[in-house]
Amino acid sequence: MTDAVLTPTPNDCDLPRRRSDFATFTEAVDYAARSLKGLNFHDMRGTLVRVYPYAQMREDALRVARQLAAAGIGKDDRVALVAETCPEFAALFCGCMYAGAWPVPLPLPTGFGGKESYIDQLSVQLDSSDPKILIYPAEIEEMAGAAAARQGCEGQNWDDFAKRPDPECELPEARPEDISYLQYSSGSTRFPTGVAVTHEALLHNLRGHAESMDIGTNDRVISWLPWYHDMGLVGCLLSLIANQVSVDYLKTEHFARRPLAWLDLISRNKGSTLSYSPTFGYDICARRISSQSHVEDRFDLSRWRTAGNGADMIRPDVMQNFVNAFAGAGFKASAFNPSYGLAEATLAVTVMPPGEGIRVELVEEERLSGRPRDLSKPARYRAIVNCGKPIPGMEVEIRDEKGRAKGDHQIGKVWCRGKSVMHSYFRNPEATEECLVDGWLDTGDMGYLADGYLFIVGRAKDMIIINGKNLWPQDIEWAVEQLPGFNHGDIAAFSIDTENGEEAPAVLVHCRVSDPEERVKLRDQIADKVRGVTGMSCVVELVPPRTLPRTSSGKLSRAKAKRLYLAGEIQPLDLAA
Repeated sequence: MTDAVLTPTPNDCDLPRRRSDFATFTEAVDYAARSLKGLNFHDMRGTLVRVYPYAQMREDALRVARQLAAAGIGKDDRVALVAETCPEFAALFCGCMYAGAWPVPLPLPTGFGGKESYIDQLSVQLDSSDPKILIYPAEIEEMAGAAAARQGCEGQNWDDFAKRPDPECELPEARPEDISYLQYSSGSTRFPTGVAVTHEALLHNLRGHAESMDIGTNDRVISWLPWYHDMGLVGCLLSLIANQVSVDYLKTEHFARRPLAWLDLISRNKGSTLSYSPTFGYDICARRISSQSHVEDRFDLSRWRTAGNGADMIRPDVMQNFVNAFAGAGFKASAFNPSYGLAEATLAVTVMPPGEGIRVELVEEERLSGRPRDLSKPARYRAIVNCGKPIPGMEVEIRDEKGRAKGDHQIGKVWCRGKSVMHSYFRNPEATEECLVDGWLDTGDMGYLADGYLFIVGRAKDMIIINGKNLWPQDIEWAVEQLPGFNHGDIAAFSIDTENGEEAPAVLVHCRVSDPEERVKLRDQIADKVRGVTGMSCVVELVPPRTLPRTSSGKLSRAKAKRLYLAGEIQPLDLAA
């Protein structure tokens, strides 16, 4: 099938838009099904291959609910779903909610780690969520089936599940306080603990997100984000259902192979106004375009009014490179829309007001590290991106180590409170009590407030503390990335104990140089660069490309890189004597 024989769902229709003002998500699905809007799926080249109106999705979801009920799966049972970007997953996810069960989206295999690593990852999450069944695409039957068998739960591909009987039955009515789904946060230091989100929390966040983004007439979304990550699932699937927005999808793996297909799709679909990405998505697109390219001949990005950015530290240099690369195609810097959020708050905590773009403050590194300024040396600064204002109904505070609120421009731990905050970590009261205090959520991130705007400086757990000096690994990684030949994600920085018992910064770096002598020169160059940033010697290890581990959403996992390195599972390359 091609675009010529398929008609995508419209941007608008006669049904009045409601901004997630529903008591439960199933009520939101019922309302969306009255519209003509829906989900539109494209292949690697951006060709439309499946149109899936919300009305059809609801019909399929109700059939799934009856099939689950017939299998004895219902209220508060968990159903694990491997989150392929396709109609089957959307129907299964919503069908679980109609049945009163909790859908648990789990990741697809990635290009790194291998078969056994993926089976191990699924097994850990299945052990944590304790589902009645794991449902997955037929293409990964061997791996997913092995994980299900290891954990003793039923496993079935969704083609076979679709053949199950669906006799008429009475389905439970969802309540606002019911758990709607479990979300595993790829960046959580408490991983693999499932975040339990109620219907009320979900709808509250979707409503606040829609109001902050000013979703309205003629809006349409383009997305390649994975549905097992909160930004992709909540921001680019559930939000669009609850706010009755049509959307065009590329699969994440297709974006990885042909990143510019994302911008081609935005250009070709004339109503495309909103699309979101972590920093690395903008980075890879800017890198793929030659400075000699006539971008205006290929792309039209003039209607892209909201280019959302989140899910990782936002880098202003990358954003500027994207503007430089695509301004000729009509992209406006004011379209950038930084945000901050986490699965424990459903998704969004703060969002930049539309049209304000990227706003940056230069902050002295001494302020970031908490140490006194050395007046004998020139000041060094880091550019910190403004992540916007709290969404409606969300409060944000910056607190010190004793839990006391701090004033503007004072760096501390970020806490938030509102109806969007999670119910709990599933079956983990200790972890829940550790981060939820009197309704306030300890996010684990460090930042500061200024005139009602939030600035994020890093994760408290990632900070490197050596001889009383605080170092942010991002600063070290960004410094090394300025050297020729490195990409975002090629460097992981953390602290280690040296042979003399002292702590030192360590840097693992993807190396694409084969000559041993050149590797030594590169190592020394990196060491000099890090010494210039930290003022101390560091351990530099060159490792093969694609060695550094990533989370399920594609972000660098410093904690896992450190663990694998110390365990000898990441083997450095040999250097010349």
